[in-house]
Amino acid sequence: MTNGKAFNGAESPRTPRGSIALLVLVWAASLILGHRYEPAGRKNVAHSPRLPRKSLRTHRTAWRERAAARILFLEQQADRESCRAAANQAEQCERERTLEGIARQLEEAGNAVSAPRRPFSGAAALERTWANVRGADVLLLRLCSDEDLIGRSTDVLSQVEQHLRPADPLRVQAETVAERVAGNGPRPGDRALLVLALGASYDALDAEFSRVRSLSIILRIATFFVLLGAGGLAAWGWYCPNSLNMCFLPEGKKFAACPSGEIHHVKGNVASDYAQQVDVLVIEAAGLAGAALTVIASLRQIQGTSSPYMLPLAAALLKFPTGALTAFIGVLLIRGAFIPGLSDLDSSPQIVAWAVIFGAGQHLVTRFVDARARETLSDVGRPPAEPEPSGVRTPRP
Repeated sequence: MTNGKAFNGAESPRTPRGSIALLVLVWAASLILGHRYEPAGRKNVAHSPRLPRKSLRTHRTAWRERAAARILFLEQQADRESCRAAANQAEQCERERTLEGIARQLEEAGNAVSAPRRPFSGAAALERTWANVRGADVLLLRLCSDEDLIGRSTDVLSQVEQHLRPADPLRVQAETVAERVAGNGPRPGDRALLVLALGASYDALDAEFSRVRSLSIILRIATFFVLLGAGGLAAWGWYCPNSLNMCFLPEGKKFAACPSGEIHHVKGNVASDYAQQVDVLVIEAAGLAGAALTVIASLRQIQGTSSPYMLPLAAALLKFPTGALTAFIGVLLIRGAFIPGLSDLDSSPQIVAWAVIFGAGQHLVTRFVDARARETLSDVGRPPAEPEPSGVRTPRP
């Protein structure tokens, strides 16, 4: 070389392979995240909404797929209404403002459907989606032609009859108006009344789903705390087995009967000396098995529901930790000679068998929860009963 120095390959420039790999990973991540969520945008909000096509791909949950289909249907209806012109400039301005409101509501619904799912956010996204979808449907009823209003009057009447009380003044007027519209066409003021009745029926439907959601949340919280209690007892029995003694000393036997097995009895020892760490776990596992039998038996009474909050599943899950807890309490009552006729159990299989029976006996407690869940689900889509007049009592049969 001209400078007299030998060429050193270690000091030669090299391609930054690590930086290139990092750039490739960042680029791929940006593409993935960009495809998952992309906000909807429109140049002219006075016209029908344009949801991002990428947001209408497969969402892997049933309610999101159904909501996406409903949004597309309302988008097409708004497209039809944007083609019609009003008689004067004031009405045209009002139509454009209403179409703008429909566009915003469908945009909010589309964003809720396509937003990334996070833990414990499903109920909020569902409520946001359907609240905006129903709001857009009410606004479309305000814009539709008289011919479409005649056809939709039957649908509005069906919604009103499902969710409003029979003596509700709005329902009574809506029935009269719907019958007149179907027979002779709409009169001035009929459209506004049908719009008000449809909005009130949707509000009543939201209240019905709200009761289902609140009961489902209550059952899940109760399941968590019962499971926490059963787990706490199992941990207590693991670390302090003598304090939660599940063993018996049957008369005339040379062994101590514990849930985890039978142990040779040494004269002078008491039952707590034979307690094992897994005794409480065995009892609770047997109680879970008994509760599982009752859940399987109750499946024949479970019916499908249109509610999205899986209330029957929440009621069924409560049975499992309750069965473990009732099994522990039942065997503890036998151990304390609280139940007449049951003092000392003779063998380990007998202890486990009684734990299974007590675990299945949790149905005596949870059947009231099942009845409440069935009653709440049956109220969805059914108008509430009329309140009884004060001072009047319904005669008992």
